[in-house]
Amino acid sequence: MRVVLFTGKGGVGKTTTAAATAVQAAGCGLKTLIISADPAHSLADALDAPLGSQPEEVAAGLFAQQVDPRARSEQSWRAIQEYLLAALDDLGVDPLTAEELTELPGADEVFSLLELRDQVRSGQWDLVLVDCGPSAGTLRLLAAPEVLSRYLERLLPIERRIARLAALARGPGDGVVEAAQRLATELADVQEVLRAPYTSVRLVLTAESVVLAETRRTWTALALHGYTVDAVVANRVFPAGAGDDWRQRWARSQAEVLSEAEASFAPIPVQRSGYAAVEPVGVPALAELAASLYGPAGPEHAVAMLTPPAGPQPFVIDREADGFVLRLALPLAERRFLDLGRRGDDLVVTVEGNRRVLALPSALRRCQVDGAALRDGALSIRFVPDPVQWRSM
Repeated sequence: MRVVLFTGKGGVGKTTTAAATAVQAAGCGLKTLIISADPAHSLADALDAPLGSQPEEVAAGLFAQQVDPRARSEQSWRAIQEYLLAALDDLGVDPLTAEELTELPGADEVFSLLELRDQVRSGQWDLVLVDCGPSAGTLRLLAAPEVLSRYLERLLPIERRIARLAALARGPGDGVVEAAQRLATELADVQEVLRAPYTSVRLVLTAESVVLAETRRTWTALALHGYTVDAVVANRVFPAGAGDDWRQRWARSQAEVLSEAEASFAPIPVQRSGYAAVEPVGVPALAELAASLYGPAGPEHAVAMLTPPAGPQPFVIDREADGFVLRLALPLAERRFLDLGRRGDDLVVTVEGNRRVLALPSALRRCQVDGAALRDGALSIRFVPDPVQWRSM
């Protein structure tokens, strides 16, 4: 079982690359599902096939669907929202304002991922590919389950603060508590799928310096949130020495950017896809594009497509003689864009505006931060035991 999510700066051919990969996988004999989680939903256009909210077979062994997050939100959030609306109404809050206040942040993103969770759990697919939105939206998408779990815990504390909720004039009924518990479980399930060893992200770019700069930042942000990048696809590459002077200058410029990309992302492979003579729309054209990117399709390549990526763990804690060291992979991060803070039992790490709140394990909660260093693409944070808290144990 493999899950691969595709993202990249808008306009780089992300959807086309994801669709071509799906066609290639099906050609290798893998039962493949490609899901569109991009609000633009251009997957149907790339495949030249009508798609709905359920998987549709568009070629032998190849299925595709477009997620309807609003329908999923009705299943998972509506009962909780209705309770909150009633509570705000008791407080005299204007109904329109109450509706806005009870909109779940990141809801569309999370409920798209619930469909991914369901399809993975069904066990009917060898490979599931996800056509995500552009980079910024994908970062919100992948951060949403963790952020939303914290939001839900504060909004509807199910266990530790249930007594406080019961004291409200309109206490939550069993249905509301069950809905909140169910949503919390679903969020945990989504995070389990996204962080599983069989899941990775594939970055798509075009050989332009501005696009490369954004792709580098995306890699750093993905690592911050604990996600593994398995490959980078350079799309629309001009062949060297071909055509007129205009195209040759483009080819030379692209060669320089691609050289920089390979140095930046090493040891992650940078695969190249040539500029197609015509727009690759439909399964046959996508198969040609995939062959130029991955080589000819065949059953002998199936194992390679299902092999999980190898790489360092994004989050590691090592025990040392006088304390602990927490190591967080942050490839290409720069010290000037890095901010680190402690907030109670949480560690807050911010890189170029991307923030992650890490819940510290119990041992580190009873420690003090004793320094941090950013070296070789990893942030190392040293913790030493707090004498007061450790003595009380």
